[in-house]
Amino acid sequence: MLTRPSPKGHQGFYTSGMHYQLSTLPNGLRVITQDMPSVHSATIGAWVDTGSRDEIPEEAGASHFLEHLLFKGSEALDAHRIAEGFDALGARHNAFTSKEYTVYWAKVRDADLGFAVEVLSEMLQRPAFRQEEIDSERHVVLEEINMNEDDPTDVAHELFVRKLWAGHPLAPPILGTRDSITGMSRDVIAGYWKRRYTPHSVVIAAAGRLDHDALVEQIGELFGDWTGDIVGRPQVPAGAPQGIALRNKDTEQAHLVLGTPGFKRDDERRWAANVVDHVLGGGMSSRLFREIREQRGLAYAVHSFRMPFVETGANAIYVGTTPNQAPEVLELIRAELAKLVASGLTIEELERAKGHVKGSLALSLEDSNSRMSRLGRDELTGIGHMSVAEIVAKIEDVTAEDTLAVAADIYTGPFVLGAVGPFEADELASFVA
Repeated sequence: MLTRPSPKGHQGFYTSGMHYQLSTLPNGLRVITQDMPSVHSATIGAWVDTGSRDEIPEEAGASHFLEHLLFKGSEALDAHRIAEGFDALGARHNAFTSKEYTVYWAKVRDADLGFAVEVLSEMLQRPAFRQEEIDSERHVVLEEINMNEDDPTDVAHELFVRKLWAGHPLAPPILGTRDSITGMSRDVIAGYWKRRYTPHSVVIAAAGRLDHDALVEQIGELFGDWTGDIVGRPQVPAGAPQGIALRNKDTEQAHLVLGTPGFKRDDERRWAANVVDHVLGGGMSSRLFREIREQRGLAYAVHSFRMPFVETGANAIYVGTTPNQAPEVLELIRAELAKLVASGLTIEELERAKGHVKGSLALSLEDSNSRMSRLGRDELTGIGHMSVAEIVAKIEDVTAEDTLAVAADIYTGPFVLGAVGPFEADELASFVA
């Protein structure tokens, strides 16, 4: 990697097939950008290093609650003016909360990027926390919890996570609970914001048609007086629980999430794990899709997925099927996992999966939102910025032997099952043994 100073002392980083610029303001706020001169738009996002794992019990759901409340604006810029301002520009804006970070983003014409920066500046630094808006938005969050509770797919995933990471900071739901949201006071919300939202915990990422130095100058003017302490996050070792978390419910379809502990975010085995996951259940040519849906017609939806975090991870499979077919489906899933552990991937599967990863990466580079997300996430999590060529090389280096080793590391258990349907736990116990 070559590093050379760019104007005004900022640092420009150039790697094969990729160019980004990174600047750190005196108060610790980082700004990272990638210029896309062929487009006429820009996407900007504020990545905040806080999520549900950082909450104490009385703050359960505070990260997500804050995501809602910050759109209510400041004393100088209220929710109505934020919405009107973005609508008048034909812009798109939104936010999302995860277990480890919260993101606020907007996609605008390149000429309107300054407005988006102004809005983010007010939202992040000077939230009003008006009591009437807290009370109103509290009802919105409670309705969101109700909606998720009525969705058996969401419930099955949540049951899986709670069982897999029982007692770990990753276990609690991102939305919080009805009790925690109902009882959360303005002081608790404001205290969480003050503790977790500081310039040291925020990365502002942007991609599109932009000028890095001009953007850094504007951000410096609007954010330069922001202060706050460095935010820490203890890493907690994860155990290896096993068993079933069941919601007994009379449903027309059973919803099942079966999985195991996986690799943490920066584990070098993640490249082989990505390839294995794609072959197992990542698309319409995957083993699970072909066996369970195409050949046997036992499910409409079946797929596998990974959940990597800073100190642990998970690999899991979701399937929805008629309750009386659930045992057969789970038996087929365990059989496919056993095949992976015994034999790994074929050469044809390996090459097809590599092609998929390379193609997906190329397509994502055409969109400023995807590029912004990649920059912000990698900078915030400290995983390191890799060029397209470097990522492709990592994928190309994956061998059939690597996939066999990874399958043995992941898919031999211990197994956890999150299930929603008309079952008793002992009916499904054999599938997590």
